[in-house]
Amino acid sequence: MQYETVIGLEVHVQLHTRSKMFCGCPADYQAAEPNTRTCPVCLGLPGALPVINRRAVEYTVLTGLALNCRIPEFTKFDRKNYPYPDLMKGYQISQYDLPLALDGFLEIDGDTQLGLGRRRIGVERVHLEEDVAKLQHFPGEGYSLVDVNRSGVPLMEVVSKPDMRSAEEARQYLTLLHSIVQYLGVSTGNMQDGNFRCDANVSIRPVGSQILGTRTEVKNMNSFRAVYQALEYEVVRQREVIEDGGAVVQETRGWIEEREVTVSQRSKEYAHDYRYFPEPDLPPLRIGPERVAELAAELPEFAPQRSARFQADLALSGYDADLLAGSRSMANYFETTLTLAATAKEVANWMLGDLARLLNQDHREIDASPVTPQRLADLLALVADGTLSTSLAKTVLEEMYATGGEPADIVREQGLGQISDTGAIEAAVAEAIAANPKAVADYISGKDTAARFLMGQVMRLTKGQAQPELALRLVQEGLELQKTRGSLEP
Repeated sequence: MQYETVIGLEVHVQLHTRSKMFCGCPADYQAAEPNTRTCPVCLGLPGALPVINRRAVEYTVLTGLALNCRIPEFTKFDRKNYPYPDLMKGYQISQYDLPLALDGFLEIDGDTQLGLGRRRIGVERVHLEEDVAKLQHFPGEGYSLVDVNRSGVPLMEVVSKPDMRSAEEARQYLTLLHSIVQYLGVSTGNMQDGNFRCDANVSIRPVGSQILGTRTEVKNMNSFRAVYQALEYEVVRQREVIEDGGAVVQETRGWIEEREVTVSQRSKEYAHDYRYFPEPDLPPLRIGPERVAELAAELPEFAPQRSARFQADLALSGYDADLLAGSRSMANYFETTLTLAATAKEVANWMLGDLARLLNQDHREIDASPVTPQRLADLLALVADGTLSTSLAKTVLEEMYATGGEPADIVREQGLGQISDTGAIEAAVAEAIAANPKAVADYISGKDTAARFLMGQVMRLTKGQAQPELALRLVQEGLELQKTRGSLEP
């Protein structure tokens, strides 16, 4: 039997605000010592009253608008009741039936292996709540510790409809959503730090059936690669269970990265009764159409539109344009560098090649690069005026990245300028020809590639500083002279 995959994603996004959701405590919990970003409100002490973080509400509405959602004029907060040690009050302030945004969509390229073209993935809702404290378990010692710093940090949840039909479509949706929250500036979106967390609901059903199968919820996925692998694994696992005569159990499963498997964590046979009711300590919110229109005017140009512009205006390939527009910081860096010097293709090649390699080695984002747009433009100018060859420029770039230095200073201090003096290069050519009689003989016998080999020897002798075009011309002239003389002597 052929089966169809059904996937829906729930994405929690920590909002990048200065203070927490319902109190004035700083939200920079990751940089603080445990339990130092607390107050009576986020500790859940009796008599403490919450106050809504206006900026968090605006960030959520902005995200909803970017996801083509409807923004209701009336919304409210609710209490979600469940006992757990990381929930300081014994309940979480969240949103139940009247979220801040509803009925949106994102457009993705459908999975071509399934014969699907461009299509919409529905966004059911975007709501706002508070994050919980962080538990650190010590199983061997028999106790756990609680760090309350994270408790109360604004947390936005984006819930998709079950419209994705493969792990590839889920990855596309998640990548685009991640790009949107970064472009908006509402979150850092760092998955490793827990700023962008994804849970997936996965089921399969016979092709053609409109009835949803029993779903499992998959957690503990902290990268796009992990989401893709976990979903691929879970779909295969569910198919094997059914084909072996079993039944898929509704449960929560965790992704184990090291083993590349999902494992059962807890049963979800019965839905939790969270006993939602309106939060009595917070008034309902009315967000008027005028304010919504003002926020809509703040929406930036997003990655798909920016990529299309790079392709149309700068003649970049779709691949390069998508990489450059993938994050707001990358696209801003590219456009800033382009205003200073060089051509679009040159800037793209350096950013996506050598600079990206250096950043990836350190797991660094480009906005934290020691090589600023001005310094990269200055380096490319040195290549353009002949001061540096491409290979020397790569050496200078590595030094710039390591030290944060200016390219002209590094060239001067390390004597890395390109040699364009004919006499100096001729001496290296003569030495290379004399030391490689076989290559000379090969050239005379008609193997033109021998000239390239000898040019490489000249570059080695000059430590890569010989001007490449001049060096190749002088090598060819020297070899032609040898051919004319009919001798291997220089």
